[in-house]
Formats: sequence, C-alpha cells, structure tokens
Amino acid sequence: MSPTESNSSFVALRRFVRERATAPVEQCDFCSAALADEHEHLIEPATRQFVCACQPCAILFGSQGGTKYRRVPRRVSLLTDFRLTDAEWESLMIPIGLAFFFRSSAGQQIVALFPSPGGPTEALPDPAAWREIEERNPALQTMQPDVEALLVNRIGSAREYFIAPIDECFRLTGLIRARWRGLSGGTGMWREIERFLVELRRRCGQTAGSR
Repeated sequence: MSPTESNSSFVALRRFVRERATAPVEQCDFCSAALADEHEHLIEPATRQFVCACQPCAILFGSQGGTKYRRVPRRVSLLTDFRLTDAEWESLMIPIGLAFFFRSSAGQQIVALFPSPGGPTEALPDPAAWREIEERNPALQTMQPDVEALLVNRIGSAREYFIAPIDECFRLTGLIRARWRGLSGGTGMWREIERFLVELRRRCGQTAGSR
C-alpha cells in the first residue's frame, strides 16, 4: 500500500470512528442512561404511550402500583393448539387477517387493533364472542392487561396465534405503515411482515395452548 493510499484509509477510518462517536445514542426516558438497541419498554395504559427505559428504571417504575406505567414483558408464546373457527373469526368483525387483541385496563374491555396504511385501526369485538373464544382457549386468561396481546396471523392459509409483548405488536403496525405501497401493500411490505413473523417464531421460548 502506498503512503497516499495508507493516508486515505486512515482518514476514512477516522471519519467512521468520529461518525460512530457522534451518532445519537438512545437514552432512558427516566435517567438518561445510554440504552442498547434491545432495551426495556414501559407503557402508560391511559394514553398507550411507550417509554424507553434501562433495566433499573424499568423495574422501579414498572413494578410499583403507585406509578402510571406498566413494564412490558418479553415472553412470546406460540399457541399451537389455539381453537378459532372461521365463523368465530368473522364474528370479531376484523376486515383483514392480521390483528392483535389486548385487555385495556383503562376501558375495561378487549380492544382489537389491525394495521392499515394510515396506522393501527381500532375495533371493539363483541364481548360475548370474545368470551366464547376465551373459554375455549384458557391460555388467553394468562395475558397481562395492557402489556400483552393475542397476535393473530390469518393471512392467506396461515393460522398462527401468539401471545406477544404489546410493543412488538405496535412495532408490526408501524412497520406496515412505513412499508405500505400501492393498493395491496407491495411485495416489500409482505416480505417485512414475514421477516417479523420469522423472528417472532424464533423467540418463542415456551409454548402454551389448550384443547
């Protein structure tokens, strides 16, 4: 390597290090500590607003009844024996085959959200229809209010059901909104959805179900 080439490489390396050093680092919303890419989230149920937190702050603010936040758990469970007929799905009045359901402590009801080009769209399933599904699938009774959701994938011939962290469900709706192209979403969006689901399956550390 010539001195000129060596000097150019050094300049490029120094620029790369400087850019890395000056790049914004995500911080804990409570104590401003630097956060890794994978970090804790808390949610304010009344507003459905998420905050990023370091582990000590997540434990402190998310585990005490006197705070307005709830700590989002990390478990992902694939419900391999979930029972839901096509008629029962239609009774929930969800227009597409991808949605998530969670129990809102603020509203004292089950809330359904499904993705769209404009962001998550809310629906309120019929309580009686939901109770019948819950009775047939006791795993749903283990979901923590506000912070865990039933994520349903009935796209095409798929029939997948997960208990997933609520922040991951909202991340999916954000991904769809950002990637949506044209009338049908575009191939890029559908690839991103499949990539998300592959990662969710990989994270399933335990399996829950009922028959």
